[in-house]
Amino acid sequence: MQNMNLPLLINPVAFSLGSLEVRWYGIILGTAALVGLLLAVQEGKRFKINPDFFMDLLLLGVPSAIIGARLYYVGFMWNDYKDRPLDIFKIWEGGIAIYGALIGAFICGFFYFRYKGYRFWRIADICAPSLIAGQLIGRWGNFMNQEAYGGEVSEHFLRHTLHLPDFIVNQMNVEGVYHHPTFLYESLWNLVGLIILLVLRRQRFLRAGELVASYFIWYSIGRFFIEALRTDSLAYQGPDWLASLMDALWSPMTIVFEQGYLDPVYGNIRISQLLALLLVIAAIVFIVIRRVNGWASERYLDPIVSTRQNVNDANGGNPANTSADVPAKTE
Repeated sequence: MQNMNLPLLINPVAFSLGSLEVRWYGIILGTAALVGLLLAVQEGKRFKINPDFFMDLLLLGVPSAIIGARLYYVGFMWNDYKDRPLDIFKIWEGGIAIYGALIGAFICGFFYFRYKGYRFWRIADICAPSLIAGQLIGRWGNFMNQEAYGGEVSEHFLRHTLHLPDFIVNQMNVEGVYHHPTFLYESLWNLVGLIILLVLRRQRFLRAGELVASYFIWYSIGRFFIEALRTDSLAYQGPDWLASLMDALWSPMTIVFEQGYLDPVYGNIRISQLLALLLVIAAIVFIVIRRVNGWASERYLDPIVSTRQNVNDANGGNPANTSADVPAKTE
């Protein structure tokens, strides 16, 4: 008989087709990819970019992101896989990292954009809102799986301080212990970031490359502070001064929260925190240097033209031979 004192948890399996189980995690990630695609296609229309371009990008980018996410995780957890290398391919058992997914997707995008004749930063800017939208939706997959949560909290904190609904509070009860809903913190942070990016891309002062840089700045600031709440962070053993610096930068949060437990066996520095800090610095330097040196003359609202337009002209103007663009009008 079911213990009535236990919270009612959400079944991670949405439905079954015979022996095949379809999980909410997969449905949510698929929804995230679809929403990201629709955002990119809609914005691409303003620049006369064929929707098929983004469809192909999705078909290439998703596998690249999954491979990157897995390699990133396995690389930092190599001791767990070196004696059983076949387990590297068991991605269904968990073990992927968002930053690895971004690395894989950006490498794929670099070569795909180049092949299509587009400047990398122009298309990366268009895709920036898609990335953060996908992340804000995708985190709910972690919620369904009861993973990527934070340190221990009280039920009172969740119900009466955060005023969360029952279905979230119940799902944050993992083996009788309530935890920070870090998935929710990051999802809401990304929602605000999406709104900011959608507003920014309509501003005439925005230069090419600066929207995707703004994405990295916003996402990484949130990730830096939220990551420290988690108990499953990838980590490595770094110098004590760096660990002290990370703690000092996070210290304003101690007014409200305590850091999640970090197993010293894995290290003293959370990798995602360090990478987030480096990305914020790099993105700011990227914007400043390009502005100071006059390398950011092209604006986000300027027309986007593929260099393959020349190929199209050479082929008698047959649009079937290329996905080249017609310049968009700016307002």
